[in-house]
Order: sequence, then C-alpha cells, then structure tokens
Amino acid sequence: MSEGAGKASGRAGLGGILAANGVTVLIAMAQDWPLALMLWPFWIQSMIIGWFSRKRILALKEFSVEGFKINGRQAEATPQTQRETANFLVLHYGAFHAGYLVFLVAKSPAISGLDWLLIGASGVGFWLGHQRSHRLNVDADTRTKRNIGALMFLPYVRIVPMHLVILSGGTGGSSALVMLLFGGLKTAADAFMHVVEHRWLQGRRPAPAPTDAP
Repeated sequence: MSEGAGKASGRAGLGGILAANGVTVLIAMAQDWPLALMLWPFWIQSMIIGWFSRKRILALKEFSVEGFKINGRQAEATPQTQRETANFLVLHYGAFHAGYLVFLVAKSPAISGLDWLLIGASGVGFWLGHQRSHRLNVDADTRTKRNIGALMFLPYVRIVPMHLVILSGGTGGSSALVMLLFGGLKTAADAFMHVVEHRWLQGRRPAPAPTDAP
C-alpha cells in the first residue's frame, strides 16, 4: 500500500469510528436508554475487537518477541508462542467481558424487541468496520515483523471507559450529559488507538511497549 493510500485508509477508518460511535450514542439518546443499555453495543464492539485481534495474531507469518515475556521468561518466536499468546488473549480479555456481561444483564432494564434490533444493527456496523480494518492490518503485517506482545495488548485501551463506568456503578442514568460523557470517552479511546496503530503500521511510531504476560 502506498503512503498516500495508507493515509486515505487511515482517515477513512477514523471517520468510520467517529460515525459508528456517534450513531450509537444518538440512538441511545433518541430511545432514552439508561447507560446500562447503551453499553450493550459497545460491549459487542469490544468483543469484535478481541475476535479480530486474536485472528491477527494467528495470521502473523513472522513476528518479534523483543521485550515480551511469558511467565517471567523471555518468549521465543515460535508457533507455540503464537498460539499461547492468542489463547491468553482469549482467556484474559474474554474474562473481562464475561464479567461485564454479568453486570450488564443484572443492571439493564427489560430490553424490548426494538432495542435488540437497534443494538444488533450497531453491532453489525461495528463488525463491518473492524473487518475492513483487519484486512488492512493483516496485509500490512506481511511487510514487517510485528511485536506479538504489543499486538496482544493493543485492544485493552479501548475497554478503559467501559471498565471505569462499570466500576463506578453509574449505569442507571439516562441524561444526555451522561450519554455524551461516556460516548466521548469511548470514542476518544477508539480514535486514539486507531491513530496509534495506523501510524505504527505506516512505520512512523513504535507500538506501545509490551509487558510481561502471566
């Protein structure tokens, strides 16, 4: 992909993130959803991000393990490390979202058929957007050695707003201010990670430093 094409795809991807998140917030406000209900589409989005992150790790042909440790030991660039990293992401990231799911089921009001339809439509929009980004990312990964540890940790920044809201217990409100505050934080996290990842793909900025995986 040329530099010009890379910039264009980056702008298009960022625009897609802003549009998808913005439409979801507007739907929630128009339907007068409580925040707990508004979290459902973004929970689905986070699961989609985790799914494609796992696929991306398993699609790597070559990768770096610089600074990446497993159980306190320096990892080796082997297929076993690749599988263990993907499996760890599924278990660890999935455990977070299983906890979120229990919380949302407990805190959400009765969800109508229309609400489920709107939540599903938002989920489809998120899926299509991340599917396109995944294809571009996998294509870019073939031209360099990605750090597998950095790839594993990339999705976690995007769940920080949801994590903070759930920990605060503030899911009952349905005011426009509450909706806009959470929507703004979530969109900022998504946009920030998109820009970081895109510049990393273009070779202009290193990825976030990997840390030790349990």
